[in-house]
Amino acid sequence: MEQLISKQLNLPLAGVQAVVKLLQEGGTIPFIARYRKEATGSLNEVAIEQIATAHKKLLDLAKRKQSILESLKEQGVDNEALLNKIKNCYDGKLLEDLYLPYKPKRKTRASKAREQGLEPLAKIIMAQKQDNVRHQAFRFAKGKLTEEEALQGARDIIAEWVSEHAYARNLLRKLFQKTAVLQAKVVTKKKAEAQKYKDYFEFSQPVKRLPSHRLLAILRAEKEGFLKLKIEVDVEEANQKLQHIFIKSEGSAAEQIETAIKDAYKRLLSPSLETELRKDAKAKADDEAISIFSNNLKQLLMAAPLGAKKVMALDPGYRTGCKLVGLNPQGDLLFHTAIFPHPPQNQKQKASHIVLNLLQQHQIEAIAIGNGTAGRETEQFIKSILPKNLNIEVYLISEAGASIYSASANGREEFPDLDATVRGSISIGRRLMDPLAELVKIDAKSIGVGQYQHDVAQDKLKASLDNTVMYSVNEVGVNLNTASKHLLQYVAGIGAKVADNIVSYRNENGAFKNRKALLKVKGLGAKAYEQSAGFLRVKTGDNPLDASAVHPESYAIVKQMAKQHNCAIKDLIGDKALTEALNLKVFVNEKVGLPTLNDIVSELNKPGLDPRGAAKAIQFDETIRTISDLKNGMVLNGKVTNLTKFGAFVDIGIKENGLIHKSQIIDRFINDPAEVLKLDQAVKVKVTDVDIERKRIQLSMRF
Repeated sequence: MEQLISKQLNLPLAGVQAVVKLLQEGGTIPFIARYRKEATGSLNEVAIEQIATAHKKLLDLAKRKQSILESLKEQGVDNEALLNKIKNCYDGKLLEDLYLPYKPKRKTRASKAREQGLEPLAKIIMAQKQDNVRHQAFRFAKGKLTEEEALQGARDIIAEWVSEHAYARNLLRKLFQKTAVLQAKVVTKKKAEAQKYKDYFEFSQPVKRLPSHRLLAILRAEKEGFLKLKIEVDVEEANQKLQHIFIKSEGSAAEQIETAIKDAYKRLLSPSLETELRKDAKAKADDEAISIFSNNLKQLLMAAPLGAKKVMALDPGYRTGCKLVGLNPQGDLLFHTAIFPHPPQNQKQKASHIVLNLLQQHQIEAIAIGNGTAGRETEQFIKSILPKNLNIEVYLISEAGASIYSASANGREEFPDLDATVRGSISIGRRLMDPLAELVKIDAKSIGVGQYQHDVAQDKLKASLDNTVMYSVNEVGVNLNTASKHLLQYVAGIGAKVADNIVSYRNENGAFKNRKALLKVKGLGAKAYEQSAGFLRVKTGDNPLDASAVHPESYAIVKQMAKQHNCAIKDLIGDKALTEALNLKVFVNEKVGLPTLNDIVSELNKPGLDPRGAAKAIQFDETIRTISDLKNGMVLNGKVTNLTKFGAFVDIGIKENGLIHKSQIIDRFINDPAEVLKLDQAVKVKVTDVDIERKRIQLSMRF
């Protein structure tokens, strides 16, 4: 099995074997990727996840094989060649093709013909040795059927044989994969309602060249009743391929088989293979869309945090006002109120007085403003009243998912006595301080960094997004003494229940003084400790290594390193001259090699370094407030908010995001905008087209 995975994924066999073994022993992907590099050959999380997925598929295939073999045994099928083919088959489709003739099925035209005793006639025709098939039909009709009825029944049986022939099915499957064309037409009576899909009203494209986003859009339109779809291949070519397989003579038998083949293709093979192709194309499109979604989510989760500072956060609004909160450096609520600087109240002076007083009273260091309704107006108002000597940065923060959090069980649990709108403001402020810690509380689908998230396979989407969150959390590391249970549950080896227990232990016993104390937490045994400890940080604890990504299993090695320099462990930390002078080969043993030793040294040089960088504010053009203010040729500051295969969506400071098509990103061909751009990246863009009616803005970075 491991050899097959190695070949499929083009990965070293030893690495695949090690990963499978570690996974079977309860290892988590982040732990294996970070702390078992010697065993795996330094395979990264992506490769390890691919191995895990491939291994599961092969296990599922093995179960299916066993089920099929048991079914065949019950049916008394002892065809050794068939059984060996099934045992040695590693293609799911081919496996089902081999089993299809023996698969229990509902009543069919062929089964009815068999009940009428017409299978021997079908065999005579297929043998193609009897030229007078009508005479044979008369014999089998036995006065109960007409000759034509007998021939029709025989053809029904032949049609089923043709449709269930493994080689024939696979041959036509390849024809569909290579040449099938998807055609879409608008449902005439719904044309007015379907305008957003007008690009597909008269549409045709080979399935194999259909981009994932286009297929998902077309399938959504079909589901909504706006488009009719069909998949077509050359019928004549398909029939000729089948005739070449089954017709070995000329005459009346061949004529009957040719008729049966045409029926088999039209009634059985074509619908089956079309359904299969649609399913495969949809699965491929799902995988691509989910991959884009996961990559975008990863970038959003890894967005630079402001850090532990006092923050004022506003959830803007017109009639209902701006909900305003203050947070301390730990993200705890200091105050909350509402101001009404916008129409219809226009209480600008009163709002200004409230804001300035709160800024001074609580020594606020930064301001976060939600980017939804009235976001730009609120930003302009706040900037207009800020005294320059305060030197306070103002940040526009994505509100995507904030309303989901504020009305969720997580939001109610954290702030049971607060209104949902106040919870939303708190979430906006915390997103600025630490995007990762806050966004893990929200269903990833609600964060708004993908397309067609409701159209793709939901189980695959959830698994991929959960893994993305887990990888991000473990890459950054988690402060054991301040992290919420929502963040802790994504640490390798922890999970929701143990995360709850960690928080309960912390509340009852105070802050953890070291990583070892984790073993006192209910439900956290030796395996969970092994998997999680390296990703949990204990700041200002009684062991300086507990604040780093050095795993406790390697503490003895660090002790030996310190001994080589005749210094304390704490003296090694942050002293690059000392660590560079180490002879790492001295510390190599059966379990620990240079990859782990290099990681240890890197971590000693910059212990607990946050890989996310620091947050930066973007200054939008204050003269642009709505789409109507845009003119072709304008050059504006923007921020990348979403990446797709066809382009990047950019926030330019108004309600509608603009689109940079991938051809307009850089002066060379790129397959994927992610080759050049990242989520939250600041960009300079030029307005190239504005469609106010459809609320579409075209942008370019090529100017």
